[in-house]
Order: sequence, then C-alpha cells, then structure tokens
Amino acid sequence: MISSEGAVQQLIESNEQVLVLHFTASWSEPCKTVAASLGVLAQKYKALSVHQVDTEKVSKFSEANNIDSVPTCLFYLKKELKETVAGLNVPRVAKTVDKLVTDCGSISAIETPVEDLNSRLKRLTQMAKCVVFLKGSPQAPRCKFTRALMEMFSTTEIEFSYFDILSDNDVREGLKKFGEWPTYPQVWLDGELLGGLDIMKEMHENGELVTTLPVKQSLNTRLKNLINSHKIMLFMKGNPTEPRCGFSKTTVGILAEYNLDYKTFDILSDNEVRQGLKTYSEWPTYPQLYVNGELLGGLDIIREMHESGDLSDSLK
Repeated sequence: MISSEGAVQQLIESNEQVLVLHFTASWSEPCKTVAASLGVLAQKYKALSVHQVDTEKVSKFSEANNIDSVPTCLFYLKKELKETVAGLNVPRVAKTVDKLVTDCGSISAIETPVEDLNSRLKRLTQMAKCVVFLKGSPQAPRCKFTRALMEMFSTTEIEFSYFDILSDNDVREGLKKFGEWPTYPQVWLDGELLGGLDIMKEMHENGELVTTLPVKQSLNTRLKNLINSHKIMLFMKGNPTEPRCGFSKTTVGILAEYNLDYKTFDILSDNEVRQGLKTYSEWPTYPQLYVNGELLGGLDIIREMHESGDLSDSLK
C-alpha cells in the first residue's frame, strides 16, 4: 500500500509501461472488488504494474487529480496519465488496461497461458459478491428484461458488479451452458447462480431480495459507522502529520497535549462524507470532533474547553 506523495511520484516518473494507481480505502467494499479485478489483470499482463494507494495519506495528490471518492483508478502509459475511472466499474477498468497494454506494444510479450473459457467464466462469476450478467449497462440497459431488473435493484439499493454479455459472445454463449440457464439477465451470488428476472421478482415480492443480496450502505449508516469506528474520532482536512488547513492543524496541536489515542478521517479524500456529515451533524464546518459517537464540536469549542480545563474530562 502506497502511503506517501513521494512514493506516488516516484512510481509515475519511473514507469516505462502501463501503470495503474488504485486509490482505495480499507472501509470500502467496492475497492475490494476493483482490487481483485486488478490483481487478475496484473497476473495476465507482464507490462502492467498495479499499486494500491491510501487515499487519505496522499491528500495533496488526490486533490490535484480531482480524486474525491473511492475506488478511483488512474491509468498511465509510461509517464502520461491516459484515463481515470471512478467508482465500481470493473468492465471499464479491464477494457482500459487491455487498450493501454496494446498501445504499449507489449501484448505480444505475454507468456501466461491462455485462460480456458470455463476458468474465465468462474472468475467472472466470482469477481464480486453479487454479479449480474446483462445486456448493456445499469445506466443504459439494452433489453426490457435488463431494464426491469435494474429498476428493481435501484429501488432496493442492491450492490452488485456487472458484465455486459453483448461485449463478448464467448461469455454470452458459454455462460448459458456453464450456469445451465438459457436466458439473460443472470444474477450470481457468491459464485453460484441465483436466477433470472422472474426469480428476482418473486424474491422481491416475498421480501427476500434485500435479505439475500448485498444492499448498498446508506450514507447515514456509513457516517454513523465512521463516527463510531473509534472512541475519539476527528474529521479534519488532511491528517495529523500533514493537516491541510489552519483549523485542523490547531485542533491536532491541542489534542497532542493530551496524549490521546484517537482516529482521524480526511474529509478531502471523500466528498460524499465531506458534504454529508455537515447535514448529519448539523454542523457546517471542519474539523469536527466526536467522542463516544457524539459530536463534541469544532475548533472554537475545543479551544474554549481546553482553555477552561474542561476538555480532559470530556475526552474520557
């Protein structure tokens, strides 16, 4: 895991083939799916180098490259940035890598054996906890059955990855035999076929859909989990060693006097958290300090409590 601005720059400056920088966070499930896909691609192509980057630790680089959410992948051909892919979009990640490796002129140097179709299908069905094989994409379905399924998954906030079977006829025909299911879309869970549209409709009507398939974590749930991830939680700009604003720097300085064990979250690394927490806490500015899941306040309150001697007791 890359955790410094200097290491990121060194990777870019020394790159002579294809480089992918995957900006990630330990709490993000979509990041794990993208990382797994990149791992498979790295085994396939000798010309490809993949590195995971801790987004919170390289906030200056992230801000300069407009990285405000995870997962985000930056694709370099030699030292030139060629593509940015934000969000959970495994097919686009794979297509971008394929194109850049070809452009690099190193595709002929690949010595790994050709993957047989069944092995490829097995890998695709396991690339995420829930995988949908469909026609088109969730945003642009290419048949009425795919459209109906995507509308259902949207309203129930099902979390999934997908593969467009119109983009690969081998997968399209092979998966029918592999899963012993002749039609599309197909929904796979933990590498096992769950069914098609009719079964999903039945599960939805019975209330089983949201209890069986993974559901997207709502922003409020995510914020609550982040706030409660440590007894003392500070949401700030930057991190304690590299604060990105004077208010955050002053707050970290005050807390340092108490020799505390506390955790921080860099709100510059995730715009959704940055904006959402203002509404959630009804507090419009940063930093924000939470103790035992409750908002203590921002810099003015922290400084006032520090000067009055009340802060120590509030942090217990």
